[in-house]
Amino acid sequence: MENISNFRPRLFAVVGAGPVGCIVSALLAKNGYDVTLCDVVPELVKPATNPGIIIEGAINLQQSVTHTCTSIEDLSENVPDVIILAIKANTLSLVSSAIEAFYKEGIYIISWQNGIDTEAEIARNLGRKPVMRAVVNYGCELIGPCHVRMSFHHPPHYLQELDKASTMAAIKLTEILTECGLNTKHTDKINSMVWRKAILNSCMNPVCAVTGLTMTQAMNDPFIFQIIDSLVKECVAVARANGIDLGWDFYPYAMEYMGKAGDHKPSMLTDIENKRRTEIEFMNGKFVEYGRQTGMETPYNKTLRALIKALEPK
Repeated sequence: MENISNFRPRLFAVVGAGPVGCIVSALLAKNGYDVTLCDVVPELVKPATNPGIIIEGAINLQQSVTHTCTSIEDLSENVPDVIILAIKANTLSLVSSAIEAFYKEGIYIISWQNGIDTEAEIARNLGRKPVMRAVVNYGCELIGPCHVRMSFHHPPHYLQELDKASTMAAIKLTEILTECGLNTKHTDKINSMVWRKAILNSCMNPVCAVTGLTMTQAMNDPFIFQIIDSLVKECVAVARANGIDLGWDFYPYAMEYMGKAGDHKPSMLTDIENKRRTEIEFMNGKFVEYGRQTGMETPYNKTLRALIKALEPK
């Protein structure tokens, strides 16, 4: 196990200038860390250094980052101590392959996105030791480049390493994130938390994306609510069939949580509106996959996945 006193990261790179990446970038920079915000779309990162990232809502802040870049290869010029991947899960394989070109021992990579098995995608290229998985609990949307509306913030957030040799580094990073305003706890139960959040996402994101409704509108429509309720029950059954501990009270918790989600467009709806590929394979697609390996039928997840896949080419 690494000595925590030897790990003092100062250089952070955040890949993905969407709302999730902008928030963590601004909070790290506010606390004095050297932050590079990277995105392949130049317009998205242009304001990050001047006038800075603007966050409004649950957190209100305007903060410049140190650097910006538009390709992973640019990070090799000033190799960061920590790389936070706040990108869509469907791009993880490509991005982690690019990181592999300059990766060296001592760099840590945090999977900071929705979906199941995202950390496994990164570890395929980089091995398990440098990879950590986070579960973050805030809702946000991009108003414009580096301008974020943070509709809710429900800490704590959670972080866990894939390899026990990196435990002390993970603990240090939870301390840093907490000091920055993202109250984060180290856990040894991240898999359970990933699945809990994946169920919430898989039951709201595709339904809103197909219907064009916000979370509140979907939950308050009696017909759409029946679909959401059936999805939750199907996802819970798949999780339990695969030995995932959700807790005995997860169903009422999930329904209450989604009922309070607010008049918020989930990311999959904005992806469809902006003609971008979605993360459906890492959400409902994973429930179909894990259902299949235990011999379970998953008609609701299969239907939502098919509908989203039909919308994506448009």
